[in-house]
Amino acid sequence: MDFRLPEEISQMKNMIRDFVDNEVEPLAGKIEEEDEVPQALLHQSKRLGLFGLSIPEEYDGMGLNMVGKCALFEELGRTINGYTTILGAHNGIGSVGIVELANKEQKQRYLPPMAAGEWIGAFALTEPEAGSNAANLQTTAVKRGNKYILNGQKIYITNAPIADVFTVMAVTDRDAGAKGITSFIVERSFPGFHVGSIEKKMGLHGSHTAQLYFEDLEVPEENVLGELGDGYVNALKILANGRAGLAARCLGSSEYLLQKSIEYAHDRKQFGKPIYEQQIIQHYLAEMALEIETLRSFIYRVAWMTDEGMNVIKEAAMVKLYGSEVYNRVADKAVQIHGGIGYISDFPIERFYRDARITRIYEGTSEVQKNIISSRLQKEYLQRQR
Repeated sequence: MDFRLPEEISQMKNMIRDFVDNEVEPLAGKIEEEDEVPQALLHQSKRLGLFGLSIPEEYDGMGLNMVGKCALFEELGRTINGYTTILGAHNGIGSVGIVELANKEQKQRYLPPMAAGEWIGAFALTEPEAGSNAANLQTTAVKRGNKYILNGQKIYITNAPIADVFTVMAVTDRDAGAKGITSFIVERSFPGFHVGSIEKKMGLHGSHTAQLYFEDLEVPEENVLGELGDGYVNALKILANGRAGLAARCLGSSEYLLQKSIEYAHDRKQFGKPIYEQQIIQHYLAEMALEIETLRSFIYRVAWMTDEGMNVIKEAAMVKLYGSEVYNRVADKAVQIHGGIGYISDFPIERFYRDARITRIYEGTSEVQKNIISSRLQKEYLQRQR
């Protein structure tokens, strides 16, 4: 197997690395303190095409395959995670459903402005009674004439305060259970659509999360995404599609932390010598590097499998689970290596430590990933017994 990236992707990867180092990272402290990504930085990101990574070229996007997206997400993961989350949510769960499930008319309407970053995408599944149990939705969609009327609420919706296009799941047939959920493309401007106040979060500063309220929200019938009743399956597909990309962002953040830890271990002196010469510090760094390289191999294998059209439900859950766990373990060791300075908010290690925690929760908790893996193992076992 050839592990080299195509030349075009390598060049884009280098371009993004320069952009992160020279344009994004110098603003990280400001973003963290003000909890806001400057509009000028978002405009730069749009000009670079960073809002069109998942969108096909025929709709003005980059049309990257999963390997290409992971390569760029890895670089974006090396900077403040709030900024990266805006791009990740838009290019992942915010747009993948429209790319994969929309009809031609829907794609022509939504994908070009989304590729340009003129319209930001978001994904609205989670509700007060439907988090990990995604089939327990309470939001309803009732057909009236040529429209569906939606009533209900969504919580913890990434990009909600700035998004223009939402992939929304709602119940169209209560008696059908999970098969009675349908996907809709909802525009912010539709009558009855309301965004709640911005949540104050432990981390991911600059990325905003809010509730959505639907009060007799009017959605044209032509905005049904995919087939009626396929919303639950669609949601699972959309979430699975983005898991390798999320793991790649965890990889980039972990690489950043390892590099900073190596630099600090060489600069910091205790007991008359750099702490790098202490065996325990060497072991910490070796363990961090081992997990990072293992994660890297896993991510690009799953990305390659995705591009080959293989079924990666189990592997996508595994790589999301492993990526988030590695990021958290690496962040913990980075704080320990830095000691007191790693706990001070004037330095980036503390920020990454807080940002890492959400990766074990959003887009499917670690526990849900284990359930998916176990379920697939059981299915594979039963198939072998036939």
